Amino acid sequence: MVPAASTRWTARVPALLAPLVLCACTTVGPDFTRPTVPWLAQWSGGALRPLAETPSRSTGQQTDEWWRNFNDPVLDQLVAEAQRLNPGVRTAGQRILEARAQLGIAGSALYPQSQQVTGGVVRTGGRDSDGRQTSLWAANAAFDLAWELDFWGKFRRGIESANAAYFASIAQYDDLQVLMAAQVASFYATIRTTELRLRFAQENAAIQKRSLEITERLFRSGQESELDVQQARSQYLSTLATIPELQASLRQGHNALSVLLARPPGELPELGSGRERIPEARLEVIVDMPADLLRRRPDVRAAELQLAAQSAQIGVSKAALYPSIALAGSLGLSATSLAANPNGLNWLLGPALVWNVFDHGRLDNQVLVQDARFQQLYEQYQDTVLRAARELDDAATSFAYNRAQVEILRDAAQAARRSLDIATIQYREGLVDFQRVLDSQRALFGQQERLVITQGAVVQYLIAVYKAMGGGWQAGRSRPVVDDPTREAMSKRSDWNQLLDAPLPPASTEFLPDSQTPP
Repeated sequence: MVPAASTRWTARVPALLAPLVLCACTTVGPDFTRPTVPWLAQWSGGALRPLAETPSRSTGQQTDEWWRNFNDPVLDQLVAEAQRLNPGVRTAGQRILEARAQLGIAGSALYPQSQQVTGGVVRTGGRDSDGRQTSLWAANAAFDLAWELDFWGKFRRGIESANAAYFASIAQYDDLQVLMAAQVASFYATIRTTELRLRFAQENAAIQKRSLEITERLFRSGQESELDVQQARSQYLSTLATIPELQASLRQGHNALSVLLARPPGELPELGSGRERIPEARLEVIVDMPADLLRRRPDVRAAELQLAAQSAQIGVSKAALYPSIALAGSLGLSATSLAANPNGLNWLLGPALVWNVFDHGRLDNQVLVQDARFQQLYEQYQDTVLRAARELDDAATSFAYNRAQVEILRDAAQAARRSLDIATIQYREGLVDFQRVLDSQRALFGQQERLVITQGAVVQYLIAVYKAMGGGWQAGRSRPVVDDPTREAMSKRSDWNQLLDAPLPPASTEFLPDSQTPP
């Protein structure tokens, strides 16, 4: 029977703890606020703003799925495949699952954190002084439980940090989506540019081969010198030598694109359609403010969320400076074969206080460590925004200047073609020497090569502009982070419950520092 005094004390424990529990709403440490970038409010977008067209059909798709502006079904297919199957994207999806599990660990701290079940049976034997066999046994079982109350917000700050880390992992996943779209489009444009360069090299080699054959006939008939023959042969072989190099570059482009698509290196059959056509698109109207463009970039969002996660860690460290109060309980059962020690039931319930008073500055310095890490991430965030602005301005500037060259180079190539036609006719009529023909052939090949390279550069810089604006990740939010075979394999290894099937938050979701669970 439990003594009456113990009964009265047990009844008073909840009453004594109630005021403490009600006060358990203090959260130490700084509350995170979005960092400011002093120069961003006055930044007008650099070279981007003057470039933007203003068509009436402008929609939000301009950056969400910007590659569709090229009106190339092959490119659309390749981007969609890379955003689903690329190993880097799949790894980023696994990091989201890891962050979900870490958030679950942090959330469990709000509940009884320590429980232990122990038990054992001991049996011994021997002989007494009379030589008789003796034996005895003893058994015990115990259950211990401790619940640390979150007086200072240590656990709430831990959840806040884990929640920010969860959203940061999603932002990094988004950043991989942007990167995949940009890299696929870039390799695709490179392949198409190389195909066109290869065609022009082959066409010019054919023209120069005909000139060589003409000079050889004239030389055999005694009408021209051997010098014309050797000059024609030299120019023809020089042009012919560029073809293997372009063919190697073309194969390397296919290999690079294959790896992005998680395929073995080799030719891509999809590229048989639309050969030798460099994709073209214009820069659509920019309806967002420059600050909004930069802040919504996934890498900028990831840097901001990592800063939020570290801010909460300061609060976790500060909470360690204060006493921790826990509600501890224990229940034990013991039995033995000895008559003098009857079976017993023992229990214990009461508060426990732990306070690291003599830590010699260890806890204070731990707070300083977390604060220093926060400041480092703050500087990294500022640098990330600054680099994003530079990337956007560099891409827009390069796009503008290269686009201005295209029409000029196109006219120059037409003039070079006409010059070659005139020189060839005048040479046949004996009005000019063969050197004029060679110069015209060389000029035509050079102008065509320069035009194609510049056209390819315009596309590359336009892709860089869209990438710098941070577009292309939105569609990834509607897809599962793991495919069916991976989900099945992981489910067999571990009990993931609903974590594998939980959808990603919508693209419009913003991180809230006081959130305790992911959407």
